[in-house]
Amino acid sequence: MKYPGQLRYSQLTLLLQYYFVTAIQSLIQTSLSELNRLILGKETALRLALSCLFAGGHLLVEDLPGMGKTTLAQGLAKVLGLEYKRVQFTSDLLPADLIGASIFEPNTGRFRFHRGPIFSQLLMADELNRATPKAQSALLEAMEEGQVSTDGKTHDLPSPFFVIATQNPQSQAGTFPLPESQLDRFLMRIKLGYPDPLSERSLLKGEHGRQVLTQIRRVISDEALLKLQQATTQIRVSDSLLDYIQRLVAETRRTDICQLGLSPRGALALVKSAQSWAMIEGRNYVLPEDVQQVFVAVAGHRIIGRSERHGDQLARHILSSVDVVA
Repeated sequence: MKYPGQLRYSQLTLLLQYYFVTAIQSLIQTSLSELNRLILGKETALRLALSCLFAGGHLLVEDLPGMGKTTLAQGLAKVLGLEYKRVQFTSDLLPADLIGASIFEPNTGRFRFHRGPIFSQLLMADELNRATPKAQSALLEAMEEGQVSTDGKTHDLPSPFFVIATQNPQSQAGTFPLPESQLDRFLMRIKLGYPDPLSERSLLKGEHGRQVLTQIRRVISDEALLKLQQATTQIRVSDSLLDYIQRLVAETRRTDICQLGLSPRGALALVKSAQSWAMIEGRNYVLPEDVQQVFVAVAGHRIIGRSERHGDQLARHILSSVDVVA
């Protein structure tokens, strides 16, 4: 039997939870509205991008030149209010150009470390696969540990720290394939694709584009972003849903289908991404549909088939071949 004081406490707790969820949804929907003004007709891609960042992951955007990859990164930085720096990756880029270097100062007689552009909250690595593997590897420690090491010293990166990298298809001239270890650092890989006819007509009329960037406003503060990331980890995942996820992961590891399946890190990325997608959808629990929405973005760049089938195509095949209920 509950006493009146207990009942009031329970009601107050539910009321606070309701207002918290309502506030989260307001932030998310406002963010999506701002981004939709910038990138037209790509609602799913925008939701995946926000899901990735709310889950604390790094985002890889792969597409042809001119599809709006850089504009998307700039829009995300403005909506989230993050310190933003952009690095154009080229074949002659050196790790020191990204991390920084120790320079001797005659006045003091000492070497002083000058920080590179990686010391920002959101780093835009534009055309990442145009740099050599040596330059690409400079991101590995930063993306995994949130720190960089140089000259025998370790330097912490700002918090939060996100990498949004773009890459051109490997069929494009002058590209270097990203190694599996690099790809695995990205929580998601998304593609924008060509715009639909109505969206393209608006672009041709000049109604949208980079000029909209000046009108995009900050929606989420640093404190709110931290709360959103914490809220993502609290989204409930049932045992039956974990069974479904494990069956999907096991299917990627079948030797007759995949040469390289999802690692434990990839499986954890799938759980975190599904939790973040569920939160964007306004729920505090994960459904199989949430897993299905993020599966290709999470698994497509991590798995390698035994045939010439593309990773995204293979991920869709696996998704369609595994039943939700065993």
